Amino acid sequence: MDTTQAQDTAAELFYDGNCPICRAEVCKLRRLASDELRLNDIHAIDDFSGIPDKRDLLDRLHLRTADGQWLTGLDANLAAWQYTPLHRFTRLLSSRPVKPLAELAYRLWLVVYKRFLSSSYKP
Repeated sequence: MDTTQAQDTAAELFYDGNCPICRAEVCKLRRLASDELRLNDIHAIDDFSGIPDKRDLLDRLHLRTADGQWLTGLDANLAAWQYTPLHRFTRLLSSRPVKPLAELAYRLWLVVYKRFLSSSYKP
């Protein structure tokens, strides 16, 4: 997979294709997002030069903006949804009073899911 060409023209979301939560979200993004967002399954990447370590990518959602800036976690998720018709809803989650709670919920969900709910989850 060549991610260097995509970097010049689009944002790239790096997701764990083995994670059911990631797959479900990417399925929705695939239907709704514009061509300006590329969706990259981490497990399909052969060359990790110029991108974070595979382990780092698997630990949290990552998005590289078209200008090369890296976002992780909730920020990556919110940025990905900016490429869909639902982008207005991300403003609420990004707002000052809500974002800390949304970030906490995002982190807690990752911990709960990976440790307790998905015995078959293998990054």
